[in-house]
Amino acid sequence: MNSATSMNSATSTSAGKPTSVDMLAHMGSIQQAAYVRPIEYQEGRAHGLRAIEVKNGPLRFMSMADRALDVAQIEYRGENLTFLSKPGLNGRNQFDTNGLEAQRSIMGGLFFTCGFENICAPYVTPEGSDYPAGSYPMHGRIRTTPAEHVCSDAHWTTDGDYVLELSGEMREAELFGENMVLRRRITSVYGTPSITVEDEVTNESFRNEPLMWMYHCNFGWPLLNNGAQVIIPSRKATPRDDTTAADTTPWNEIGAPEANKPESVYLHDLAADKDGRSFAAVVNRGLGLGVVIDFEAKDFPYFMEWKSMGSGDYVVGLEPSNSSVHGRGWHEQRGDLHMIAPQTSERKTITFTVIEGDAAIDALIARRDALLA
Repeated sequence: MNSATSMNSATSTSAGKPTSVDMLAHMGSIQQAAYVRPIEYQEGRAHGLRAIEVKNGPLRFMSMADRALDVAQIEYRGENLTFLSKPGLNGRNQFDTNGLEAQRSIMGGLFFTCGFENICAPYVTPEGSDYPAGSYPMHGRIRTTPAEHVCSDAHWTTDGDYVLELSGEMREAELFGENMVLRRRITSVYGTPSITVEDEVTNESFRNEPLMWMYHCNFGWPLLNNGAQVIIPSRKATPRDDTTAADTTPWNEIGAPEANKPESVYLHDLAADKDGRSFAAVVNRGLGLGVVIDFEAKDFPYFMEWKSMGSGDYVVGLEPSNSSVHGRGWHEQRGDLHMIAPQTSERKTITFTVIEGDAAIDALIARRDALLA
C-alpha cells in the first residue's frame, strides 16, 4: 500500500471524509498535510512580491497578494498544471499598465483577472464617442492591483471540513473617474482537489461604469502536451480572425509545440445543464490528469479559447467572460458595453477541480456529450 492510500485510509470515516481526530492522531501538526502560509519572493522581477501559499494534501497553489489575489502556480502531486510565461513571476513594475508592454508582465497562472474597463487588446476611446475618453491597457488594470485587507485562515468547520481560505479586496480607481472594488474569497477543502473563487465587484462611484470581466485561465506543460485535449460542451466554435480560420488543427486537439506558430482564438457557444451550469477543461490521459472549470453559464455569456502552440509560448487559455474577445470598441459600436449602476454589486463564482484517472476523464467526456445531446 502506498503512502497516499495509507493516509486516506487512516484519516477517513466510513463515508470517506477525513476527521480532525484521525488526522491529528497521525501527525504532530496538521501542517504536514494542509496549510495557508503568507510568503514573499526575494529575487528577480518577483522581488518583494507578496503571496499566499496554500497546501491541500497533494494540491498546492500560490495566490498573488500583490496582483489581485490571482492564482499563479498550481501543482497536483508535484506535477505543474499551468502556464508560466517567459518573464516568469513578476511583482509590480513599469510594464503593468502601459499598452502592449503588459505582455512583459503577464505571467499566466491558473487565472488572472481581466477588467474592468477593458479585457482584451489595448484600446483608446475615439474622438466623438458617446463614452468617456480613456486609454485602456491590455487586459485592463485590475490584474495588477495589490490586495488590501488580506486575510488567511485554516480551520475545522462544524461539518467536519478542514477549510483553507484567503480573502482581500482590490480597488480600481481614478481621480474624477471610476471607483470599483473587487472583494475576493478563495477556498479549498482538505480532501477535495478543488479551488473555489467567489468574487463581488461593487461600483462605489456615483455614475454608471463599464464592467468588463474575464477570468484568463492558462494551462501548460506537462498537463498540456502532445495528445492532450480541450473538453468543452461547445455547440459552435467561431474563429476570431483569418489566422485562426486558417488553422487546420481542430480546436480541441493539442499537438506538439511548433516554432513560431501563430496563436488561434475561438469564441464558443456553450451548452449548459438544467441548472444553468457549464464547464471547460483540459485533460491529458498520458499524465492521467485534467483540470475542470465549473461556472454558471448566465454569468459568462461569452467564452473564448486561446490556443497558442508556438514553441516557448505553449499554452491553452480558457476564458469565461461577460464580454467578447473582439474588445471594448466592438461593444461600444454595438451599444451593448456591459455597465454597472452606482452603488450596486455583481457577483461571480468559479471553481477549479483536478480530476485524476481514465474513469474521471471518461465521466467528464460523458458530461459534455450529455449537454450536447
